[in-house]
Amino acid sequence: MSRLAPVHDLVDAAREIQTADEVIGTTTNAKLEIIVTQIRALQEQARAVLTSARESALLHRASCGFQKRIGATYHLYHRSEGDAYFSMLSPQDWRDTPPHDYEGSYRLEPDMAWTRVDGRDAPPPQERFSIAALVAELPSALI
Repeated sequence: MSRLAPVHDLVDAAREIQTADEVIGTTTNAKLEIIVTQIRALQEQARAVLTSARESALLHRASCGFQKRIGATYHLYHRSEGDAYFSMLSPQDWRDTPPHDYEGSYRLEPDMAWTRVDGRDAPPPQERFSIAALVAELPSALI
């Protein structure tokens, strides 16, 4: 051992190992907390995607007496018998007295999703559909 080298005893080595373990633990925890935050954000995005897909699937099951065209806006109404249907006529076309309950206006997107365009904050029409029956019909990828 060189006389010029600093004295390095067992206590110093143990202290260095303890400090390294603390720093590694703190760094690892910080990295894992970032990952947990990212996972939660991804879970929320996944929920939003699934909710949108379910709502679009439900809207596609509404009655429609015409061929739907991408980019067009359609107006959803609800009959007292319990079924929903799309119409090309808006409530204004009915002079604000449509024959059935107005649920909202939707634009059909190129990806076959529906975008609400009436600016209303009302909940999506799924509450008016028979959820149990429709969910049973949905492709398993959407459930």
